[in-house]
Amino acid sequence: MALQTTTNIWHNGELIPWEKANIHVMSHVIHYGSSVFEGIRCYQQPDGAAIFRLTEHMQRLIHSAKIYRMPLGYTVEQLSDAVIDVVEANGVTPCYIRPIAFRGYGEVGVNPLKSPVEVYIANFPWGKYVPGNDGADVCISSWARLAPNTMPSLAKAGANYMNSQLIRMEAEINGYAEGIALDTNGYLSEGSGENLFIIRGGTLYTTPLANSVLNGITRDSVLVLARALGIPVVEQAMPRELLYICDEAFFTGTAAEVTHLRSVDKILVGDGTMGPITSMLHKAFFDIVNGLAPDRYNWLTPVKVRETVEA
Repeated sequence: MALQTTTNIWHNGELIPWEKANIHVMSHVIHYGSSVFEGIRCYQQPDGAAIFRLTEHMQRLIHSAKIYRMPLGYTVEQLSDAVIDVVEANGVTPCYIRPIAFRGYGEVGVNPLKSPVEVYIANFPWGKYVPGNDGADVCISSWARLAPNTMPSLAKAGANYMNSQLIRMEAEINGYAEGIALDTNGYLSEGSGENLFIIRGGTLYTTPLANSVLNGITRDSVLVLARALGIPVVEQAMPRELLYICDEAFFTGTAAEVTHLRSVDKILVGDGTMGPITSMLHKAFFDIVNGLAPDRYNWLTPVKVRETVEA
């Protein structure tokens, strides 16, 4: 999907023009992947717009930076205010928000500590992420997720997504919408940019954090909704073949939202349609983010915007 520009980007405490948000080719991040980032959605509401789980996203950004010894110099509240500022300044909704912190121009060498930390926040219109209006046809990737003692999966770091790129490119080249990676022990992990859920016998299963998955905020939201709806929830390691014999399966993520899987390795998941439990969770999620149900978990941060954009 082509990137649609907006007017302003937040940089280290001030709004600058989109076209001025540039970095030097010798910045540390370009050579060594030293970045952490977030993805957040702002949804259209009947009486305005609202950002989904803003505080939790900003806390995860700070945690990611802490893991990589990257001092941001901003609190959760300051970063949250910055997100609101850039969304309201650009006046575009619905939109995707990309906060990113990285090591900039300083020294050349693997050690990042003498390269300054730069923080940017951009937002732009962005629609459906995983292709397939009738469900996604996915495959098991030949690429494994990173072992837990190689790269920290709990940090949403740019370098981790080189692994994700391999998974996604392989899937698309082979005619699939997305790939699912196994962990280094051969158990199901996650998609290139999505957490994975499976439903079997009325129980909702998902891979635990120990299986090299990101602690997804949409993942957490679905777990909260499932428990509230009385759906049994189990977090456990799962073998690959469970995807072939489950009743339903779906992805979650800020970009993917709640996307049901039609097939895995050309084997239909159930009858290929969105199953009843996935449908229930899909509806519960979108009713809240679209303002059609009460925000009983305080997940939404209202923002003032001027126009609605069709992504």
